[in-house]
Amino acid sequence: MKKRLIAYFSRADENYFQGDLKYVEVGNTEIVARKLQAITGADLLPIRMKAPYSSSYKECVEQARKDFDTHARPELIDLPENLRDYTVIYLGFPNYCGTVPMPVLTFLESFDFSGKKIRPFCTHEGGGMGTSETDIMQSGLGAILEMGVAIVGSQAEECDELLKSWVDSFYHHQE
Repeated sequence: MKKRLIAYFSRADENYFQGDLKYVEVGNTEIVARKLQAITGADLLPIRMKAPYSSSYKECVEQARKDFDTHARPELIDLPENLRDYTVIYLGFPNYCGTVPMPVLTFLESFDFSGKKIRPFCTHEGGGMGTSETDIMQSGLGAILEMGVAIVGSQAEECDELLKSWVDSFYHHQE
């Protein structure tokens, strides 16, 4: 059986929801990742920074913008030695600066993705996928990028049908 992995970067604490700031204990992308796990049975792998971004939304945005502007690759913790057992990787992230957060690029540049299918999912409050798919292909060398899905973060709790439809779309093609 082909193994699947859901690797995701998510941030709790103070977050942006349709123009307002609100504290959350679980980030939107993690909510979606857990729903996706219930649908697919895939293994979960949180992408965690050694020095996490601030719990303050404003400070987090400043830190993420600085990392983006300097092409930083923040150090990650708790990564597996390799991903060789996985053929499909669902890659989840919030839209930062119109693309994937820099820790996701660190993750992509840490492994050999040759022949692996990457299925990106993004949470956002209006930016959609941005340029994330192009950036994933540039960092996840050798990967086969498949159709991604963008989910409005403030609707993460209600995205079950959208996720099921997205996952089902892959069964129309050979896995």
